[in-house]
Amino acid sequence: MSIRHVVSWKLAASDPSERAAQAAEVARRLNALGGVVPQLRSISAGVNTAYPDANWDVALVADFDSIEELEQYQVHPAHEEVAAYVRSVVGSRAAVDFEI
Repeated sequence: MSIRHVVSWKLAASDPSERAAQAAEVARRLNALGGVVPQLRSISAGVNTAYPDANWDVALVADFDSIEELEQYQVHPAHEEVAAYVRSVVGSRAAVDFEI
């Protein structure tokens, strides 16, 4: 059983240019975890490019071999550093983890 971890964020900034810069930084930091966190089979994060009033600002899709490896990723120091930045700019978060 493999696990796909999907997360999306709405950023807190109301200024569109500030929100765009923060969204790009969130995606950059998340994508940089590839090759750093050994439990990650794949990772892809990106900034929303359409319908900004309706869509969330940033999304992440990451694959793991198991729930246990997802949990190890969550507490990896590199992920914790990125998560601290993300929490500092996020207004809302939604996530789902499912078998693939």
